[in-house]
Amino acid sequence: MQDADTVFEPDLADLSKDEWQSEIEAISQEHGYFEPLGKKHFAAHVRRGDTLMVSFETVQGMRALSSSAEPLGWTFVRQENWSHLCIASDGDTWFRDPDVIAHFDGLIDDGFFDDFETVLFYGAGPCGYAAAAFSVASPGARVLAIQPQATLDARMAEWDTRFVEMRRTDFTERYGYAPDMLDACDKAMVIYDPAEQLDAMHATLFATAGATPLRMRRMGGALQGDLIRMRILTPLILDAAAGTLDEDAFAHHYRARRTYLPYLRRLMATLDGAKRTELTFLLTRNVTSRMKAPRFRRRLGEIEAQRGTAQPDAEIEETEARED
Repeated sequence: MQDADTVFEPDLADLSKDEWQSEIEAISQEHGYFEPLGKKHFAAHVRRGDTLMVSFETVQGMRALSSSAEPLGWTFVRQENWSHLCIASDGDTWFRDPDVIAHFDGLIDDGFFDDFETVLFYGAGPCGYAAAAFSVASPGARVLAIQPQATLDARMAEWDTRFVEMRRTDFTERYGYAPDMLDACDKAMVIYDPAEQLDAMHATLFATAGATPLRMRRMGGALQGDLIRMRILTPLILDAAAGTLDEDAFAHHYRARRTYLPYLRRLMATLDGAKRTELTFLLTRNVTSRMKAPRFRRRLGEIEAQRGTAQPDAEIEETEARED
């Protein structure tokens, strides 16, 4: 069998959607298996070591979030010699398709998951729901879910008005209510922003079922992308697979927000909105002392002007030159 680096050398970024899926299929067939699951889903497995990452991903997400347009787990095949099973959907489906359900039933019957010492289920949003829901197929697995929904069954989650088009989808049959499916897992972690009210309500349902909540305050509603851009998604996944991801480990990784301008801008906007001028002053002074951040320097200048303590223009230019 070829080395993992050569297996995943082709760059899929410039392929059409059909060409892209054909290449995914060819690579998976050579080194594991590929199986279409109805019209909107497929399973692509690459077999390597005795750690298996099961990632739920959308075709659109794979093509947009990765510079090489590849499944997330292929990074860990290359770097960690993991095995990987990608369950992919065309669009947001929450994977409530009879063919997907039947596929997991078949994996259970075949003892597929028994061949691995460690199994990690991963997903974000609708894919996070699926990661939690289908984790029951592998008792003792670990789960890392980002902003997952617990269910979209209107009888339990009528307060979530974001996905009304899913109201007729059955969330009561097999692998239905995701928090209940965590009963057999070894450890489940749910990442969310508590300021996003609907995400926080779903996270509460998972926490009640025993999942550990990991809070990304003031980060917004697209956390997976933020984690990627902060370069901490990979270490979080490694920790989750190792069973070492907890609140302390997460807090250590999440310190990366201190140099992440989108977070810092949201924080400044929150402080300004609350008219916490003193805290805004401290924030802008701290950020401008560490980073080149024109928006923060302008806001600092406005506060200093109000106080009559503004820096002379020459001093500001000298400071910016040092930062360059």
